[in-house]
Amino acid sequence: MQDSMTKLKAMLGRIADLNGAAAVLEWDQETYMPPGGTEARAFQIGTLRELGHEFFIRDSVGELLDQLSPEDFGPGSSDAALLRVTRRDYDRARKIPARLVADMARATAFAKDGWKKARDTNTYAHFAPHLQTVIDLNVEKAEAVGYDACVYDALLDEYEPGMKTATVAEVFANLRDELVPFVREVVGRPQPDTSVLHRFFADDRQWDFGLSVIRDFGYDFEHGRQDRSAHPFTTTFALSDVRITTRVDEHFLNPALFGTLHEAGHGMYEQGIATALDRTPLASGTSLGMHESQSRLWENLVGRSLPFWEHYYPSLQRTFPEALGDTTLDAFYRATNAVAPSLIRVEADEVTYNLHIMLRFELEQALVDRTLSVDDLPTAWNEKTEAYFGLRPASDTEGVLQDIHWSLGALGYFPTYALGNLMSAQFFNSAVDTVPDLENQIARGEFGPLLAWLRENVHKYGRMKTATEILESATGRGLEAESWVGYVREKFGALYGL
Repeated sequence: MQDSMTKLKAMLGRIADLNGAAAVLEWDQETYMPPGGTEARAFQIGTLRELGHEFFIRDSVGELLDQLSPEDFGPGSSDAALLRVTRRDYDRARKIPARLVADMARATAFAKDGWKKARDTNTYAHFAPHLQTVIDLNVEKAEAVGYDACVYDALLDEYEPGMKTATVAEVFANLRDELVPFVREVVGRPQPDTSVLHRFFADDRQWDFGLSVIRDFGYDFEHGRQDRSAHPFTTTFALSDVRITTRVDEHFLNPALFGTLHEAGHGMYEQGIATALDRTPLASGTSLGMHESQSRLWENLVGRSLPFWEHYYPSLQRTFPEALGDTTLDAFYRATNAVAPSLIRVEADEVTYNLHIMLRFELEQALVDRTLSVDDLPTAWNEKTEAYFGLRPASDTEGVLQDIHWSLGALGYFPTYALGNLMSAQFFNSAVDTVPDLENQIARGEFGPLLAWLRENVHKYGRMKTATEILESATGRGLEAESWVGYVREKFGALYGL
């Protein structure tokens, strides 16, 4: 039995190495690769992803899985969890042809370049054919994997295992019923002055300030780094090498500042996974919703809180005396927490953010169900934006082209953002109940106890436990919206005098 497990781990380690190497190439494409390298990079990534897939679906892996059983190992052991997760991944992967994996890797490498050109030039036509290919390949994958109720179920399951489209739709419908009237109530109140956020903030000083904060959070620069990309992201080559990116706008403080805090949350999750799980399928976040709960917790429940800015605002004022010297802490705090329907998801306030996710969820379903064509997508996007936010994009760059996810092939991904929002409040409430004096610690710039609580209750498990198991163990409850709705009503009710 132990000999078979040793052989299985060796095979899985080689597969992890191939996928890690592909991730390095993908990261380089987003950060440093010259524009002319796209075609060669597409084939390089495709080859590595195809090899990783072929290695994984070999009969020899299946034979080892057949020889081993989770029951052969102690309950709660990492080996038992490894067998459960690997069996799930193996059975799913066996249904997907290696050719399809390579096709998707190559298609998305080209699609990322097409998306960048389209976004930079406001020319949707540059991206449309790439998007059509990505949709076709995703539908082919869904058909290969199989599904119960709808095509979208198979795509959603890749990012949020076990979650069903109908469940997400029900959660979103209930959330919408709470959210839409509250948004109307808030935007009907006098709004804070947000012009302070649009003054001049030098690029290098924004960069350095963000790095100093996430260093305080506990992001480990011995095993990570931050670089620039068109769209912020986190990637993991190994648990000892977890990297983040951000983008900087010298005339808007929020994207780099809160983008850095957000991605650091993702990065610290990966850095906190037990090192014994490295080079196995367990060495990543258990679901994208769980991952997003960590980034949103650090960005919003910590980074947009009053205690946080009581500590950091004097330092920020010293960093940008020309821009912030005449602005009080209260005015700045209100500006960073202003609620106003907007066009750009990554710049959205906490209250309206989930509406952006609902919009994308509905459009994705229509695209894969073939009830909406790629050619008609920009119009559908603009109409839904107007219906949800009372705004209409003036260009496709601030509309349908604003997100990178579809160029990455990630259909079924967007709902996890809203699910993560809900989880973040549940985790933070439990941390407040458990960690003595947590909010005062944040006001002193002390984050070690909070990070330690997350390490112990969330991070260390990787994929050993499901998102539901982690959530129930850490908070005593399954997924629910009440914690997040209560947090939003309390915080923004106070800010807007409701």
